[in-house]
Amino acid sequence: QVQLVESGGGSVQTGGSLRLSCAASGRTFSSYTMAWFRQAPGKEREFVARISWSSSSIGYADSLKGRFTISRDNVKNAIYLQMNSLKPEDTAVYYCAGGQSGRGYPDWGKGTLVTVSS
Repeated sequence: QVQLVESGGGSVQTGGSLRLSCAASGRTFSSYTMAWFRQAPGKEREFVARISWSSSSIGYADSLKGRFTISRDNVKNAIYLQMNSLKPEDTAVYYCAGGQSGRGYPDWGKGTLVTVSS
């Protein structure tokens, strides 16, 4: 099991940028596929991006390609989400999640709130 703690959320104006971090503890982190999800007010949680343990495989939600970038540092036990050209519809609680490849995401953080104002 891996414990996950997100940080870096906050308030930003339309067009601004934020970088989210997710700190992980646990010996299995470096073997985990990691991902970011988000949940906007009144909406279901949705997939944002994922990254394999070696960073060789990366995927994004189609609607976010080109604006968001996921990365990881297995030495620092962390993943990141660089978000650029933010829009009000990006307002949500952002969660990081992790799990063994092909086995879903059993481990979740508590989330960090991102608010984008127009």
